[in-house]
Amino acid sequence: MSKTIFITGAGSGLGRGTAIGLAKKGHRLIATTETTSQKTDLLREARDLGLDMEIFKLDITNARDRAQMEDYDFDIFVANAAINEGGPLAEVPMDRFRALFEVNVFATLETAQIAARKLVKKGSGKIVFLSSVAGLSATPYVGPYTATKHTVEAIAKTMQQELKEFGVQVATINPGPYNTGFNDRSAEEKYKWFNEEQHFTKKEDMKEQEESLKNQYDPQDMIDKMIEIIPADNHKYRTTWPKEIEDKMKKDEQKRWELEV
Repeated sequence: MSKTIFITGAGSGLGRGTAIGLAKKGHRLIATTETTSQKTDLLREARDLGLDMEIFKLDITNARDRAQMEDYDFDIFVANAAINEGGPLAEVPMDRFRALFEVNVFATLETAQIAARKLVKKGSGKIVFLSSVAGLSATPYVGPYTATKHTVEAIAKTMQQELKEFGVQVATINPGPYNTGFNDRSAEEKYKWFNEEQHFTKKEDMKEQEESLKNQYDPQDMIDKMIEIIPADNHKYRTTWPKEIEDKMKKDEQKRWELEV
């Protein structure tokens, strides 16, 4: 059955591919982008593909932009908008750390609250938080982003219990490392402030960790999974993909229960 789906952060990456894919499946998409230029580009692609999509700019940190959500009726809200930045937690500038929380946690929760009020009033619907495997793991020099996604995990788990009595489902999707450019930009960003002469973290250690970015997955695989899960009436609370990453996360979690310091 066709659903009306509202998704933030559809200007690039997994969000964009998923919005287009869901529209191709016949769902009504309300797709928002952080910037006007992203909106223009997505409008052009939707038109070229003959897709009926409502597209507008919604910077989730902007109260006036968020207020636009009140004008729309939808069945499913996908909190996908996020930013990414790495760096050693013992040395990351706090303004950078706060900036990530402002987008990935505070503004994300504010949009989810708007969606929750609407869906509770209807007595049905679903909120999907785009979390990450970073919300379930701890990787050196990815700490700022990881901290935000661990917080999103706590928000989603709590809201799932609080909203189910109102007929509203809450779920997370936790992508592994996909080659959208999102992770690469994060790795680059920390060098804007990192200085080998001022910081004790070894640059070569960070560079070694970044080698893993050479083995990222094909984004289409994750997009296909999101297209499957988001409109589904029933599915697991958490969808971690690909499966091999889910298995690794479960093993790592068990190790942390046994870890000694």
